[in-house]
Amino acid sequence: MKTGTLIAMYFVTWWICLFAVLPLRVRTQGEAGDVVPGTPASAPARPELAIKVAITTVVAGLVLAGIVALLNSGLVLDDVPLLPKFASPT
Repeated sequence: MKTGTLIAMYFVTWWICLFAVLPLRVRTQGEAGDVVPGTPASAPARPELAIKVAITTVVAGLVLAGIVALLNSGLVLDDVPLLPKFASPT
């Protein structure tokens, strides 16, 4: 697989993983009891973005490694049981 393809796949995977990781361990200002004037009570009290970026980087790397392993394994949709067989039109 080419390097540019891997970089593009990692970029897309990283962003998808970021949106999955962002809601983890969120404590709102309303829950903390310290609402800053001018902000909604649902705003995060401490977003901890550095930790979430680090977690996202590791998770995206693992997901990309799994995707690359699956693509290089030679499996095709016809190998998955209970799916209809896909034949090329002739």
